[in-house]
Order: sequence, then structure tokens, then C-alpha cells
Amino acid sequence: MSHSPTETTDSVESLFLGRDFTEPRVDLNGQSILITGGTGSFGMKLVETILNEYTPRKLIIFSRDELKQYEMAQRFSPTEHPCLRYFIGDVRDEARLDMAMRGVDVVIHAAALKHVPIAEYNPFECIKTNVMGAQNVVTAAIKRQVKHVCALSTDKAASPINLYGASKLASDKIFTAASAMGGQDGPIFSVVRYGNVVGSRGSVVPFFKKLVAEGADHLPITDERMTRFWITLQQGVNFVLSSLASAKGGETFVPKIPSMSTVDLARSIAPDLPHKVVGIRPGEKLHEVMVPEDDSRATLELEDRYLILPAHDQRHRETWISEGATPVAEGFSYASNSNPERLDARALQTILQSRLTA
Repeated sequence: MSHSPTETTDSVESLFLGRDFTEPRVDLNGQSILITGGTGSFGMKLVETILNEYTPRKLIIFSRDELKQYEMAQRFSPTEHPCLRYFIGDVRDEARLDMAMRGVDVVIHAAALKHVPIAEYNPFECIKTNVMGAQNVVTAAIKRQVKHVCALSTDKAASPINLYGASKLASDKIFTAASAMGGQDGPIFSVVRYGNVVGSRGSVVPFFKKLVAEGADHLPITDERMTRFWITLQQGVNFVLSSLASAKGGETFVPKIPSMSTVDLARSIAPDLPHKVVGIRPGEKLHEVMVPEDDSRATLELEDRYLILPAHDQRHRETWISEGATPVAEGFSYASNSNPERLDARALQTILQSRLTA
């Protein structure tokens, strides 16, 4: 039996921008689900949400770090939740993925090397995980006749200037083309692309909070003009579950979420601390884009999201339009600096103080 999201979650998410992305909601009851990279911030919140809302047949956490799996199992115990399975494996290993996907209905692909400087310094490793790993997930899913695969992407994949973004763009192209590869009865493949996650491991919010807790006399700002898209961890999970419910094959789903400047973010966290401009790191942009102008001809708009159809495969376009989607204007782009929706300090403080990012 499924359960509704908690009132606490709803109230915090509505403060963020009034969108919680809970509709439509995929039915995962009785399904076998595999999450690659399942021990990361997203995977932890996804597992928590699935266990709270659904009764899956199996819920498989697939990752390569045994320590993180051990620690996660202390919080989500297979004894308490018999549907849970912890699989050690790497998306670079096609044979292991093939074995792990036996009998699986839904795959949520969250495994990736995500840090820009690390990818720049270790390019071969980035390609092996983010590009070859995507190919392996697609190949195994088609072979094992998985019903649906949803891959997580990033705003850095749109008009990329760093290797991480370029590798995720390649991954996106692999997944959006995969529905055609699988044939008429093959899996439905889709991609979800969103911006920075408030409070996720390695992001700027916990970094700033750590500096404040340690008594720093200033906060480092890369550039006073810099803006970013922001989404909460629960919104990201909800958006994936919503996209799973509506995907027809090949779409890249982009949520409508607010932007915030790095300066406003720092002021929200530590209003009294001065800022020191340290310069943009190699591979960083001043502003992020989630729908590039060149994709406008293949982009449709819904009330709470955009969807980009593959340029080579427009077979679902008319179906989407019949369901209420509208084409965006040619030359449209969705960028953090021109986004009319801004995240204010009150909403950010509420999120930071909530249990969602504890």
C-alpha cells in the first residue's frame, strides 16, 4: 500500500517555490528497482522516499563502495526492510550490471563522477564511468528487458565547457537514443536534468556552513555575478518519480526551479561575514543553462517543467502536445541568470533548518 508524502516535506517544498513535483506519481508497488550510485545523497533520499511511499518487491542499491553500503545498511536495514538488497558493483563492469538487472523492472541511474576539478585531472576515469558506464547500463537494460530506465543528468551537460559536463552530455545522448535501440518492446529510456542540490555532499552550502562553524572570518566567492539553479533533494527525488510516470521514451525532463546568486546564497547563510572573491575555477561558468537555445526547436513546456525531445526522434511530439504541452519560442533558452524565478533568503533558511538537508 502506498503512502502520501509527509506534511513536513510538502510545507518545506512549497516554501521553496510552490512546486513539489509529486504529480504524476509512478506506481512502484510490487516492482523490482535498481539504483546505481545508490549510496550517494540522491540515492539515500530516493531509498527513504520509496520505503515510505511504496512496497517494492526488491529495492537494489548498486554501488562500488562497501563502506558506504555498510553505513547505509545501518540506517536502512534489510532486516527491517526485507525488500532491500545491497549489491557491490561498478557501472564500468557490464557483466556485473547484466547480472544485477535480472528480473529488474525499473533502473534509476545516479552513478557518476561529478566533481568538475577531479574530472579535469582524471579524464580517463571520468569517461569510463560517465560515458562507458552509461553504455553499459543501456546494454544491460535492453538485454534484461527492463521496463524503464531514468538517468540523472546535470545543468553542466547543456553547452558544456568542462569534461564532466561533456561526459554527461554524451551520457544524455546515449540514453535519449536508447529507446530506438531497444525496439518497440524495449525499455523506455528518459533523462532528468536539474541544477545544484541544496545540502548535497560536496556542494557549496555544506562547505559554507562548515566554514561558519569553524569560525571563518570571511566566505570565499568565486565571482559576484555568478548564478546557479537550485533544487532540494526531495524535489529532485520527486521529479524523478514524476518523470518515470510520464516518460514515453527519449525525453530529457527539466524542472522549473529557482535561481540564486552565489552572493545572495552566502548572505543567507552568514549575513555578517564579508566575502572574498577568489576567482572562477577552471571549467566553471558564470551562469548555468538547462535548455540551450539550440534545443528550443525540440523543447516543449508544461506547467512545472520543460521536456527536450531528441532531435532525431520526434515521434512523441504530437502526443505530448495533445496532453497539454506547448512548443517554446524558437531561440528560447532556460538559464540561471535570466530565470525570472528567484530563490529568496527565507526559503533557503527554512530548507537549511529542515530535516531534509540535515
